[in-house]
Amino acid sequence: MAACDACVRRTWLLEQLSRFLEFQRRGVEKVLGEEDLILIDRWSEVAERKGLATDVRFEYERFDAAQAEAARDRAAAAGIELICACQQSYPERLRRLYTPPAVLHVAGGMVRFLELADADPVAIVGTRRPTFYGTEVARTLGRGASVSGLSVVSGMAMGVDAAAHRGALAGGGDTIAVLAGSADQPYPKTNRQLYEQILRTGVVVSELGVGASTSKWGLIARNRIVAALAELTIVVQGRTGSGALKTADFTTMIGSRLGAVPGSVLAPQSEGPHDLLRKGATLIRDPQDILDAICGVGERSVLDSERSGLSDAQRRVLTAIREGADTVAALDRTEVGGGPLLMLLAELELAGCLRRGPGGRYVVA
Repeated sequence: MAACDACVRRTWLLEQLSRFLEFQRRGVEKVLGEEDLILIDRWSEVAERKGLATDVRFEYERFDAAQAEAARDRAAAAGIELICACQQSYPERLRRLYTPPAVLHVAGGMVRFLELADADPVAIVGTRRPTFYGTEVARTLGRGASVSGLSVVSGMAMGVDAAAHRGALAGGGDTIAVLAGSADQPYPKTNRQLYEQILRTGVVVSELGVGASTSKWGLIARNRIVAALAELTIVVQGRTGSGALKTADFTTMIGSRLGAVPGSVLAPQSEGPHDLLRKGATLIRDPQDILDAICGVGERSVLDSERSGLSDAQRRVLTAIREGADTVAALDRTEVGGGPLLMLLAELELAGCLRRGPGGRYVVA
């Protein structure tokens, strides 16, 4: 499976016009819908006004089958497979976009990607600076979706995105990371370990070729792919106007399902989700709400093999923590307190059911 010459040339052109697209990033989804020569003309006008030299038109006209083949060879050498919008197997969900990517560059295997893209993916997105609550919710939703057989889509950014991917991996499932730059390199670089973990069972995709750098327009363009791949997009935390809310806008544009997680009214990170809920987004509190939104209320239940084997005492501890007794001292004052409490807490942590947050407080994972 390989992308056609015309689509490969389109990808090359977007990379050449990155500077122009950066000027247009507020409406980049519309700009990306324009034909090649119109894009070149628009860039030439901007370049002339700014006194910039450009020979993109000349290079575009010289771009031939040999150059397209060279681009495909570079991708293959980096372990990247290509699929273009001309091919029948191109994901149908992406065709809902006004500007579907001409080429998708896939690390981790094309067959795997097409299977995951067809398996009712759930997008979990949010701010790069979440609260501890936001991180834990993203991880829990990712894990719950994963153990229930849904693939998880996100942008691999720091914060909510990374937590959602890690949750999906912890649930033993697969995840799709959509990058704004080249699919053969992690972004941000600090997420290299997560990138490598994703590639073991999931995939990393991008509409730009090998060696492409990450830009602000690319991040916005990336968000439309995340939204289009998903059956349901969930915003965990994010301020109005953030990238996560832009993903929500794309979700609404294509008529897909949109969910949001409620949070503290005192946290600025809750601003975006609360606004979405006020406008009619589906309330998402836990993984069961995800299944209810996708499959219908009560049609499927969340599976969790780890918790199915918990003892009654362990379940009582979890219930008490959910109800607010989130420290050892508080648990000691409840009916679950006693000699084996510390042992129960350690067992639950090892099972991945609990995590310790700031101040030694426990949270159900």
